[in-house]
Amino acid sequence: MPQRPARATATITDARVIMTCPGRNFVTLKITTADGTYGLGDATLNGREMAVVAYLEEHIVPLLIGKDAHRIEDMWQFLYRGAYWRGGPVGMTAIAAVDVALWDIKAKIAGLPLYQLLGGACRDGVTVYGHANGSSIEETVAEALRYRDLGYRAIRLQSGVPGLKSTYGVSRDKMFYEPADADLPTETVWSTERYMKTVPELFAAAREALGWDVHLLHDVHHRLTPIEAGRLGKDLEPFRPFWLEDAVPAENQAAFRTIRQHTTTPLAVGEIFSSIWDCKTLIEEGLIDFVRATVVHAGGITHLRRIAAFADLHHVRTGCHGATDLSPVTMAAALHFGISIPNFGLQEYMRHTPETDAVFPHEYGFQDGMLHPGDAPGLGVDIDEALAATHPYRRAYLPVNRLEDGTMFNW
Repeated sequence: MPQRPARATATITDARVIMTCPGRNFVTLKITTADGTYGLGDATLNGREMAVVAYLEEHIVPLLIGKDAHRIEDMWQFLYRGAYWRGGPVGMTAIAAVDVALWDIKAKIAGLPLYQLLGGACRDGVTVYGHANGSSIEETVAEALRYRDLGYRAIRLQSGVPGLKSTYGVSRDKMFYEPADADLPTETVWSTERYMKTVPELFAAAREALGWDVHLLHDVHHRLTPIEAGRLGKDLEPFRPFWLEDAVPAENQAAFRTIRQHTTTPLAVGEIFSSIWDCKTLIEEGLIDFVRATVVHAGGITHLRRIAAFADLHHVRTGCHGATDLSPVTMAAALHFGISIPNFGLQEYMRHTPETDAVFPHEYGFQDGMLHPGDAPGLGVDIDEALAATHPYRRAYLPVNRLEDGTMFNW
């Protein structure tokens, strides 16, 4: 009887958490195998970075040493099902970091870009959208024109609201935006009435300036009630938005039934989802058109592929979060994922600063409105640890909203 060939293994010998702040905080997990091959996983949770650092260092890293890096699915199940306290953004972000690092290792050992291990490319590139924002409608439209001239086929529109000193999603920085802005939370004032009047005016101006050959999007940032969201969606229908994002908080998935009853504007939600259970009802009942769960917060590539496959059965496409609070490691992972699945919709792309790009050199690139992950083995992203060490962690919080009468905003 012929002997069975020896099973290929890649024993994990080291796993380290790297914290760096080249303009904003990033948490990176670096896993190394016995032959020196290493993989990177992003573990950044904006405003709660150190919670994930502690979870990784105290509870997950000790479990990795001596394990076979090739057994990605088994490791995912071990880390998820082996913990009595499952799920949540901290735990799932930590699992995601392990998962992506292991996929990076496997693809490097195979000598292939990761998307080839995920089934190969389903498209020539990953269509992305940029962020046009300004303190006024006029300034936002001018930015949108600039993005169009850069080659973007899809543009998100965010404008300041008259009468409010600041608006979440609007920044003085145009190509780069970091919402975590202070050592303690900034408290801002919000007016739904002023906002609801401004957004249709913004879209009317944008359509007049940009025409109909560019997709236009808008992010509500969870600041409306279901009936308000339905009203806004209906008001925007004449301008054919590509999607209306995060119209209401999705903890109560049934709230989207109310929105669906009042508008045909496509709906997107999910950047804060951490598992398939967060979007199960939304997808099954066709209450959304795009699920925005991302690699780093939804359990990694392994779990995000499950969400995408489930969504595909219900005519829901992906629209992964891609703000600058996700490192180039996650952006690369999102591109390998997005180029390989059949029901890709759109990918958010906020450019990182030159400081961040220097710490995380990468292969992916932008051309003609699309990103391509490149064909380097693995993710195609590295980390300059010496340079990373020159950017120490700085505590930073996301801002908090209150209504004009001082009520804590709680939708």
